[in-house]
Amino acid sequence: MSLVIGLTGGIASGKSTVSTMLKELDISVIDADVEARLAVQKGEPAYAKIIEVFSHGILLPNEEIDRQKLGSIIFHNAEKRKLLNEIVHPEVRKRMTRQIEEANQNQEELVVLDIPLLFESKLTYMVDKTLLVYVDRSVQLQRLMERNNLSALEAEARVNSQMPLSEKVSIADAVINNNGSIKETKKQLNDILIQWGIKKNKR
Repeated sequence: MSLVIGLTGGIASGKSTVSTMLKELDISVIDADVEARLAVQKGEPAYAKIIEVFSHGILLPNEEIDRQKLGSIIFHNAEKRKLLNEIVHPEVRKRMTRQIEEANQNQEELVVLDIPLLFESKLTYMVDKTLLVYVDRSVQLQRLMERNNLSALEAEARVNSQMPLSEKVSIADAVINNNGSIKETKKQLNDILIQWGIKKNKR
């Protein structure tokens, strides 16, 4: 059986950087955001349900869902965010479970589920270990404003839509402090993998 690690963090915490490091070690990473995008494509079961709840106003001219428009609705409305999650999350779980089964069949030593809302969505039952990428809130806001060209208010709304990283620290099995350099982050990741009995050489 593959060891399943749940990689999580917060928006603009540097989780994608750690995800890339894992891929460079030839470790399979299943990205919940990618699976969520695939799960809401036209023709998928979640697509029709989302239009039913949010109306045709959230569609692009090509009839795909306008993720930016949908995002602006749910970031400021907890009830609508919950509705969307109730539609999308079961489909994403199905897709990820299928890929874990494939990793087991391929006798992979380790598979990583990259799930931003691992704790909020109560998905820890899907993994054996949880790995949190942490940054201070001030760093998180600054990186988010720069990366997404957002105002302080917009960045605050997005950060506030998730559980504070400081609260996740106490419930994660291991924590990478990503306030420092890439080199420091990579060393922490390698140390954790060794601690968990995973020995990988960078390709």
